[in-house]
Amino acid sequence: MTHHEPTQPADTPRPTGRSTAGRRAAVVGSGPNGLTAAAVLARAGWEVNVYERHSAPGGASASTDLLGPGTVVDLGAAGHSFGVASPVFRELELEKYGLTWLHPPVPMAHPLDGRPAAVLYPTMEQTVAGLGRDGAAWARLHAPLVQDIDAHLENILGPSLVRLPPNLLSMARFGVRALWPASAVGRAVFREEPARALFAGSSMHAILPPSHVFTAAFGLIFGALGMTRGWPVAQGGSGAITDALAAVLSAHGGRIHLDHEVTDLRELGGADAILLDLTPRQLLALEGADLTDRYAAHMRRWRYGTGVSKVDYLLDGPIPWTDPRVAGAGTVHVGGSLAELQHAEREATAGRMPDRPFVMVCQQQAGDPSRATGPAAGKTVVWTYAHVPGGYDAPVEHLIADQIERFAPGFRDRIVHRVATTPSALEAWNPNVIGGDVAGGSMGGLQQVLRPAPVLSPHRTGTPGLYMASSSTPPGGGVHGMAGLHAARAALADAARDRTRTRTHREDRP
Repeated sequence: MTHHEPTQPADTPRPTGRSTAGRRAAVVGSGPNGLTAAAVLARAGWEVNVYERHSAPGGASASTDLLGPGTVVDLGAAGHSFGVASPVFRELELEKYGLTWLHPPVPMAHPLDGRPAAVLYPTMEQTVAGLGRDGAAWARLHAPLVQDIDAHLENILGPSLVRLPPNLLSMARFGVRALWPASAVGRAVFREEPARALFAGSSMHAILPPSHVFTAAFGLIFGALGMTRGWPVAQGGSGAITDALAAVLSAHGGRIHLDHEVTDLRELGGADAILLDLTPRQLLALEGADLTDRYAAHMRRWRYGTGVSKVDYLLDGPIPWTDPRVAGAGTVHVGGSLAELQHAEREATAGRMPDRPFVMVCQQQAGDPSRATGPAAGKTVVWTYAHVPGGYDAPVEHLIADQIERFAPGFRDRIVHRVATTPSALEAWNPNVIGGDVAGGSMGGLQQVLRPAPVLSPHRTGTPGLYMASSSTPPGGGVHGMAGLHAARAALADAARDRTRTRTHREDRP
């Protein structure tokens, strides 16, 4: 077993080595949510230990030289529209611990056949100007979010959607647009394909067909984030987010124990609170969890969704997009028209591999030149994945290449090296990615709002001192740490209540 203790900034107070609160927490899993929960508790004075089965922390927020010396490849998450906007990342002041966000010239682009690409620019004005006669409609649809983005984020990233939101008027304005299927909104609001495809492409982050209810919410929020906070990358790779979170934890006395897989929670018996950065399947496999029968039944009913199959490329130059503006986009949604997106996602959700899958392409070097240096100087690192049926392990590299080649003739000729990672390989690397499901469970049906169970406090398991702190809990997937924050706040609230009860009991004694 090893310990991960990052270097602390010079202006950061040294830890005292003593818990001012007299409380101890154990966190199982060192993904962004687990590390965020750990950092929040450590800052509150708790003694915190994080246990990670791998030899490095980070979960899906990790980077290596997968494509050879001098390359930086994000093994999981790549673009970070929610990361840069995360309230808890701001609260933890990650920039003081080495994190730098870098913005490509264009947040997102959506190439189309036989016509210019649809482009989401950094501002509403630029985006509207590029959408022609649909520009005014785009502005009307997105203006309430763009004008009040922080209020909407506070609502959306809260501890539960089944609650009175802190910004009720903003939530009402969002709800009347968000509840609809993205495909219905696109066809009703826009007259031409570019705006429809641009909106539907953002909705694909729900990993559901855009005909599903509430998928418009994803189209709206991702579009609004791109036009306000941007879709940046972390300088030096997504692992830099992990490094910053680990540095906050270390600065407040917390420790990360690597190569330490927890299979029985009873080995953590000295902890006042145990927080799990795990999905329901892993929770059920743990010994000593002491779940109630009712809660365990909810966990067994948890559904995992559509998977992803990933291919990383090293090219001898940039992708030769037909529309050169796409080269400046950090994120590219590849899939064609709204109808094609709908068909591809419906097939994947139904368990059938589409011939033309939806493909996400991240061109991190558009914002961060450090992704290819030294021996890789002059090369281009490209991150891609396709939406596939959950657990689908047949090769899809040719389908991904076909889709990119469709909008960038000559793409294949530039490939120097490639590494394909199937859903089962992703799960073997990160057990939270069940069958390639990167969202911690399907966002379809009630799981979109009742994660991971139909309870009022979704980060509490019903077992005293045991909390869920993963993307299977609100607000869902993404590298933003908010599920970890809410789990930590639940633990802090319970500890405060216990102290009050203990004090009252002592005062009542004769």
